Amino acid sequence: MKQAYIHESNIISPLGFTTDENFEAVRAGKTGIQKLKLNGILDEVFISSINEDQVEALFARLSLTSASSRIEKLAIAALFPLIQDRKSLENSLLIVSTTKGNVNALAENDTEASDNPTLAKNIAAYFGFQKEPLIVSNACVSGLMALSIAKRYLQLGLFEEVYIVAFDEVSRFAQSGFNSFQAVSSEACRPYDQDRSGVSLGEAAVACHVSTERQPTSIRIAGDANINDANHISGPSRTGEGLFLSIQKALDEAQLRAENIDYIVGHGTATMYNDEMEAIAFNRADLSTVPLASYKGNYGHTLGASGLLECVLLVECMRRNLLLPSKGFQVLGTSQPIEVLTVERKCDIRVALKTASGFGGTNTALILSKD
Repeated sequence: MKQAYIHESNIISPLGFTTDENFEAVRAGKTGIQKLKLNGILDEVFISSINEDQVEALFARLSLTSASSRIEKLAIAALFPLIQDRKSLENSLLIVSTTKGNVNALAENDTEASDNPTLAKNIAAYFGFQKEPLIVSNACVSGLMALSIAKRYLQLGLFEEVYIVAFDEVSRFAQSGFNSFQAVSSEACRPYDQDRSGVSLGEAAVACHVSTERQPTSIRIAGDANINDANHISGPSRTGEGLFLSIQKALDEAQLRAENIDYIVGHGTATMYNDEMEAIAFNRADLSTVPLASYKGNYGHTLGASGLLECVLLVECMRRNLLLPSKGFQVLGTSQPIEVLTVERKCDIRVALKTASGFGGTNTALILSKD
């Protein structure tokens, strides 16, 4: 069977406008989360937002044109370095991952601009993709699920290569929604910590290239699984059932066991219920002693971009043999033991696990391998 490999990537976030810049920022312990005034919200909130002037400067520097909205500009700018020298995209698929798309257009009653299919088609047309783009909008697993879907299309031989772009913006809509669940942190979020009080929202645009061609620095998607436990419209399973089964099935496909996993990058939203659910699932999967980190303390929760953003950073960890710590963590705040990293560690990461969970009971697990 054909294999799927992750190649080049590009990250645009408050911490930098390339993958290397973002990796070094996370390694240095930086965070984009700060107390800011969000339009339409009475009080200042802790969010991670990309500077508007820097977005415009980036778009101008790349000599890009014909983008109708900020989010479209971010998506195009993220994809551009991966595609600029390509002569043909005839047998290439574009997967667009987002939970909210151009949600800020709704504030201006522009329903056409907020339409995800229109947004995806605009991005595809900009680069000349000949196949209709595929949209993945499945809550907060969207970015990671996009990689899962790319792998399966490549294995079936339907495409030669897949480009993925994942993005979401900080918005009044999303902030108000999480606030209604009393799930917003009163400080920069602290995944897995006993004093965590909720999520901090963030924004990013991330792109990556996946194909069946193996290159010296390629990382293979060895196994994947997407399981919905149908527990609750917003609350995670108390037993971690969906995440546990996703991990087990991904391991089975990769023909690996828990003892083979060298590093886990979890979802780690810093909400009370999500982090607890993950700890239970990791214990059920015999992964309680595997080094674990969440990058939400660096970026906040970037929604539909989060899974791809964090997976791209994990790929860089594997290439550089570095385990990066979980920012904001001090004292374990889950009922089940997990090995949350507090300092950087050198390690030959042969196999790694990335997980994501989201509203509606969605759960995704991806096994990455150097072999």
